[in-house]
Amino acid sequence: MPEALVGKLFYPYVAVTDLVAGGGPFVFWIFLCGVVLWTLVLERYWYFSRVLPREAKKMLDQWQQRRERSSWKARNIRRAMISRLNAGMTANFPLLRVLVPLSPLLGLIGTVSGMLEVFDSMALRGSADARSMASGVSHAMLCTLTGLAVSITGLY
Repeated sequence: MPEALVGKLFYPYVAVTDLVAGGGPFVFWIFLCGVVLWTLVLERYWYFSRVLPREAKKMLDQWQQRRERSSWKARNIRRAMISRLNAGMTANFPLLRVLVPLSPLLGLIGTVSGMLEVFDSMALRGSADARSMASGVSHAMLCTLTGLAVSITGLY
């Protein structure tokens, strides 16, 4: 029973290492992009659900405690408060916007390297043998698959 439990716990690790072994080094970089992407997504979820409501309430309380709210100075203070909240809400978005299109581009590089592997094996053997082409095509398709999978999950 304990061996079965250990096997189930390590299944994701084994699956990822098999994917990296079958797809080449680009799959590792795509996987790393996915980990960073989802770490940022979870951080943003935590920020919007826990931190932002407290900050907004604190700033709203500060605004409500002001006696004078209609002068030019008061409007600029209000604008600065809103700007501070907006800056917190949009933090890490540029990095997220880079990681989503980066994954399929890394998959494309892996696809090209896999196809070059196919052409090299064809050139060495002098014929288009299906067995010699299979590993290169598999390498190419695994890179494409992982790049698109990470990118699609990042779109949401």
